[in-house]
Amino acid sequence: MIVLVGMPGSGKSSAGRQVARRFGLPFVDSDHEIEQQIGMSIREYFETQGEQAFRDLETALLRRVAESGEQIVLSTGGGALLREENREILRQHGTVLYLRASPEEIYRRLRHDTKRPLLQVADPRQKLQELFQTRDPLYLKAAHYVIDTGRSSIQVLVSHIAMQLEMAGLVQPSPQRPARKHPGS
Repeated sequence: MIVLVGMPGSGKSSAGRQVARRFGLPFVDSDHEIEQQIGMSIREYFETQGEQAFRDLETALLRRVAESGEQIVLSTGGGALLREENREILRQHGTVLYLRASPEEIYRRLRHDTKRPLLQVADPRQKLQELFQTRDPLYLKAAHYVIDTGRSSIQVLVSHIAMQLEMAGLVQPSPQRPARKHPGS
């Protein structure tokens, strides 16, 4: 199991989908799976049931996916690693890649997002800084590999992830596309 962790907006879902496609693996987005299970958005669930109830569902899903033994690409929610139990499950059953982005870069990507419950506050930039200070050490502790996302495009990020997985011997190298011919050659 290849596990992508990181802050909200670090590229876990977008990159994960493409990494899975590149290596012919199933892709699972834990937040999307939970929304399918509960029949509502995570934001609505947070509002009606609270964060603790959501985190319980998240742990149950991570355990179920990890114990299936299926080779997949899993994108976790940004807060999934807050629980030590989740960090242990993912580290023991998968290879954890931390997609690390600065709070400033995340704010640039998410400043217009209205779906993420933890960012619906008066000062989302300050909230991201606080989340990063709390979560970065947890992501680092759980990660087998850290990939700095910076201002990379999704294509560059996917290439970095693929290269790390190939170098670690976790996947077979993906077939390279033939070089494009330039006009006039």
